[in-house]
Amino acid sequence: SAASFQETTRVLTEAAVRGTADNLRGLKENVIVGRLIPAGTGLAYHTKRRRGASGLTESEIETLAGTAAVVESEVASTEAEQAAGGEE
Repeated sequence: SAASFQETTRVLTEAAVRGTADNLRGLKENVIVGRLIPAGTGLAYHTKRRRGASGLTESEIETLAGTAAVVESEVASTEAEQAAGGEE
């Protein structure tokens, strides 16, 4: 429904403002940002292809993505602290 898409848009916007990461795994999220949806006859093929290309399992990829998000957050925090310190 339209209300459901509006809620998804609100959540994505708030996440962007906060600088949090979203893997955009859902149908609505991908439709809103104009990406291919994670469904259909090619989903299994592309999932298997991605897994084979990196040699990692899906859970290992998700773990690495989570670690990268933490590192990005820490870098942004450090940069913000440095910028605030430079203004004094």
